[in-house]
Amino acid sequence: MITRRKFITTAIAAGLGTAGVLSFRSFSKGSSEYEHAVKQIWRHGELGSSDTLALMHELVRYATLAPSSHNTQCWKFGLGDQSVSILPDYQRRCPVVDPDDHHLFVSLGCAAENLVQAAAAMGFRSDAVFNTGKNSSLDISLMRATEVRTPLFEAIPRRQSTRGEFDAKPLSNDEMRLLEKAGSGKGVRVLLLTDKQAMESVLDFVVQGNSIQMRDPAFVSELKDWLRFNGGQATRLGDGLYSGSSGNPTVPSWLGGLMFDLFFTEKAENDKYARHVRSSAGIAVFVSDLEDKNHWIEVGRAFQRFALQATAMDVRTAHLNQPVEVASLRSQFAKSIGITSGRPDLVIRFGRGPEMPRSLRRPIEAVLV
Repeated sequence: MITRRKFITTAIAAGLGTAGVLSFRSFSKGSSEYEHAVKQIWRHGELGSSDTLALMHELVRYATLAPSSHNTQCWKFGLGDQSVSILPDYQRRCPVVDPDDHHLFVSLGCAAENLVQAAAAMGFRSDAVFNTGKNSSLDISLMRATEVRTPLFEAIPRRQSTRGEFDAKPLSNDEMRLLEKAGSGKGVRVLLLTDKQAMESVLDFVVQGNSIQMRDPAFVSELKDWLRFNGGQATRLGDGLYSGSSGNPTVPSWLGGLMFDLFFTEKAENDKYARHVRSSAGIAVFVSDLEDKNHWIEVGRAFQRFALQATAMDVRTAHLNQPVEVASLRSQFAKSIGITSGRPDLVIRFGRGPEMPRSLRRPIEAVLV
């Protein structure tokens, strides 16, 4: 059976004519550009500026460090004199994996929580209101107040979705209480599952959901469109899922597409998820009281607080959303973990483990309206 290493070696050897050499040089240059971009994006900024516009741009930059489905960055930001509005960018939605835009509005909530935490550190008290209507928007008003730098704010540039194995060691009771508190919100609760039997039950639904998705050519095509196979491609586009972030090799784009078609299989993915779940300290399931956009935004805010609190404790998080993305499994999954009311919105594994390479973000100018 051909391995990834053997395939890469053979493919590169076959492709290293004049065009192949130029492609490899470009690939090497892209790797250094990626490292530079990481340092520029994942950092704390200057908070004490007296320039109001610069402060607003910095708030938006912090907001964009939030997670989004497939790292689509499905948001836009409008700046007022004393407010920031976060709007959905439907041009960057994922209609196959997220047909009802649930993840899109969860992502807006994640961005809002980052912005609120950063606003407090810059000396603003903020109030977020979701306005429904023809153009839905999450409007955040800003009022001058005492600067408050919380551990959650400090964690923003270090948070990541860590798509690797953890060390399987349990968290302390105090750590679990902090996570539960952070992950609760208005109309949102979080269930923390640490019992191995319960986690195996979740894994069964993850595998079922993954198998259904992997057998759907539209799902696979949509996912492939958002993959960035090397640092140069990731830096040029500033969005999508960087291969290195999942522990996969970074290769020239033409080779990445071939490797994806050959090695992205149902069995390989299911085996990976089994390792990921069994190496985790636990699984968090976020549940909203009602199934509407306002509650999805609150789920995003609650999850982001959870992820930032975890990061502050050097605990990693990663998504296992197949049981809630596949609509035919959602109610069965809810019943299996004792949910009798509300919608299970997100499934998140957590535990300690090494950091992974980071996905990138687009420049601020690209998200302003």
